[in-house]
Amino acid sequence: MPLYEHVMIARQDLSNTQAEALIEHFGTVLADNDGKLVDSEYWGVKTMAYKINKNRKGHYAFLRSDAPAAAVQEMERLMRLHEDVMRVLTIKVDEHAELPSVQMQKRDERDTRRERR
Repeated sequence: MPLYEHVMIARQDLSNTQAEALIEHFGTVLADNDGKLVDSEYWGVKTMAYKINKNRKGHYAFLRSDAPAAAVQEMERLMRLHEDVMRVLTIKVDEHAELPSVQMQKRDERDTRRERR
């Protein structure tokens, strides 16, 4: 099955447990449509570059899935209809990285870009 990565931004006035419950909810949507949620990361509340629906911050979540295209389309459709989800980005990838995402890595674990002078 194809591999996908999803980034979701939920409203800032949700609690952390409600935001994590959204991740579980959309994971069950994938499971109901013959897909599976491989991994999920809750990145926390972050400030956005611009306002979305009068919100300056949002709960960010990163999902890795192994699902058929129909399951991903159904999950995206339900995300767009859900009142707590503000934005969704889905990308098809060739393989999932084994390491945690860049957002979850500590600054000293990341590759250095170049030396500062």
